[in-house]
Amino acid sequence: MDLQKYIDDSKKIVESTFTKYIDKNKDLYPKLKESMTYSFMAGGKRLRPALMFLCYELSGKDKKDIAAAACSIEMIHSYSLIHDDLPAMDDDDLRRGKPTNHKVFGEGMAILAGDALLTDAFNLFLSINNKAKNENKIKALQILSLRAGSVGMVGGQAVDLEYENFNLKIKSKKEMEEILNYIHQHKTADMIMASCEIGSILSGDIENQKNISLFAQKIGLCFQIVDDILDVIADKKKLGKSGSDSKNKKLTFVSLYGLQKAKDIADKVYKEAFFALKKIKGKREKLDLLKEMTEFILRRDF
Repeated sequence: MDLQKYIDDSKKIVESTFTKYIDKNKDLYPKLKESMTYSFMAGGKRLRPALMFLCYELSGKDKKDIAAAACSIEMIHSYSLIHDDLPAMDDDDLRRGKPTNHKVFGEGMAILAGDALLTDAFNLFLSINNKAKNENKIKALQILSLRAGSVGMVGGQAVDLEYENFNLKIKSKKEMEEILNYIHQHKTADMIMASCEIGSILSGDIENQKNISLFAQKIGLCFQIVDDILDVIADKKKLGKSGSDSKNKKLTFVSLYGLQKAKDIADKVYKEAFFALKKIKGKREKLDLLKEMTEFILRRDF
């Protein structure tokens, strides 16, 4: 199986799981349901669920067992994008080639849709029907809340927001580097780490967990550095969003180091990810797909 087919299969599982979950609650207010569905089903690469599935299947298990967990991670990702796009944050009008949620449903409903996706993600997660030990399910849930919360993705977004117009607030290059690494580690890499870690934990694969965490941290950082680069050089129609980082004068690898050095750093982190991947054990087919995924993250143009 090639990577794109695996991602497409993962996407079908996740979107089917979401549709079943959201359709079963007859008390859900229709406008809220429409707003939640609009953003969740707006497309996207679905890399996080695919990574979770791959790390789960390294030990020979079937990804359908953890469909609820994979859907949960994508619901949290969707909520974060809705809130990121709001005027109080990045103030974006376009996401995945479509008007952002608040442009269609209004700011208030967009906030509530994000809140609902986040909260319901934990409810859905608890419906996992695989045979993982309860202690592993609890550990996975702890990882999810940690990586998504105040010292994870939300914390990274808070610092990102705080350091807009960074030239006015930061004095030294060292401080800039520390803040940039904090933002990218937590805003982006943490949820990619959660995807891989949860897949491994739910499979009961204790041996691989440390190396999987390191691998995921590296590909998460690489993903965000490439995002910084694409914000500057990519075709905005293909990217599906406006280049708001430069508009908002955000601290990025390109704004701090320049375009070429940012590319060099991305390549270095990519090689570090490969080094970590070599230490991971499991089914060869899944390891090969993780290798392809790492290459895609560096080489992508959207």
